Amino acid sequence: MPKKPHPTACLALADGTFFYGIGFGAPGIRVAELCFNTAMTGYQEIMTDPSYAGQVITFTFPHIGNVGVNPEDDETGDPVAEGMVVKWSPTTASNWRAAEELSDWLAKRGRVAIGGIDTRRLTRAIRQQGAPHVALAYDPNGQFDTADLVEKARTFAGLEGVDLAKDVTCAQSYRWNELRWAWPEGYAPQKKPKHRVVALDYGAKRNILRCLVSAGCDVTVLPATATAEEVLAHKPDGVFLSNGPGDPAATGAYAVPMIQQILDTTDLPIFGICLGHQMLALALGAQTIKMNHGHHGANHPVKDLDSGKVEITSMNHGFAVDSQTLPEDVVETHVSLFDGSNCGLRLRDRAVFSVQHHPEASPGPQDSFYLFERFASSMCE
Repeated sequence: MPKKPHPTACLALADGTFFYGIGFGAPGIRVAELCFNTAMTGYQEIMTDPSYAGQVITFTFPHIGNVGVNPEDDETGDPVAEGMVVKWSPTTASNWRAAEELSDWLAKRGRVAIGGIDTRRLTRAIRQQGAPHVALAYDPNGQFDTADLVEKARTFAGLEGVDLAKDVTCAQSYRWNELRWAWPEGYAPQKKPKHRVVALDYGAKRNILRCLVSAGCDVTVLPATATAEEVLAHKPDGVFLSNGPGDPAATGAYAVPMIQQILDTTDLPIFGICLGHQMLALALGAQTIKMNHGHHGANHPVKDLDSGKVEITSMNHGFAVDSQTLPEDVVETHVSLFDGSNCGLRLRDRAVFSVQHHPEASPGPQDSFYLFERFASSMCE
């Protein structure tokens, strides 16, 4: 019988549980919250999604890395997730679009990964106990100070009360005019935009911006801390609130007053996604709560309460809007069919709406792309 490989990586949970496996990516230690993602595709998009700041991701699908990585599929410049946990270590990439191996890509960008893990057992633990704090270590020599790793996990501050949007937002404003990917051109530029949109970047994914452009928008992206005066100086036809990481209540300290000022002084259409949905809810008077293990995947059923239609959606959030706190003039529009949590809202008499899920589908189904078209239609009206 062949010898079992000596462990070169260790995942330590704050409760003292250890998982040993084979490390890849960059040697080192990462301390973060652990979540799991059920998507069968899009590991590169997931690792570069700014909403995963402060988290290590367990992938429930075993074939991670088999199609390699390429520059076109990054959702931001570098991986934002702290690390990854997979069942099987990546095999040699086999895909015509692959430009690099996943292991090399992670190593160059300082991200730690561990393979050979019983991800089913780990996922059950997350679901039952909530998202744990962990320390993920990779040492090619297999030398680990287990007591120190557990201590690091136990002393991790967590994500509650933490504003991570300021860490992933853009440093200065910029314009985006790239359309969604299409064969054979790839990402082509928008030549005849119809609407001027200001997008607040709380951790915006590139494919969200592409979807706005594909719906006919000329998009100017502003940092998360932009004021209402800075937003309105661009004379927008609509305002977009992006996805992002961290505790919405913490980011809301500066984002909510800005949104409220725009609501109070203009009748501009407003559209929010994910953290942007939570920011809008807080601005309208609702509250947000930390979820047990969050929603992370590309197969989440969401019901549109206005039409009765069920959409299969992509999700990535650890906080949720408390639907019991929605004011009377705010209508709940979407709910999760997994747990009944809030997934959408709108004002009764204005073109102001938002959703918790990701209609840009990167990765995931495209059932909800109509929301970008609805936003564009509201600016026409």
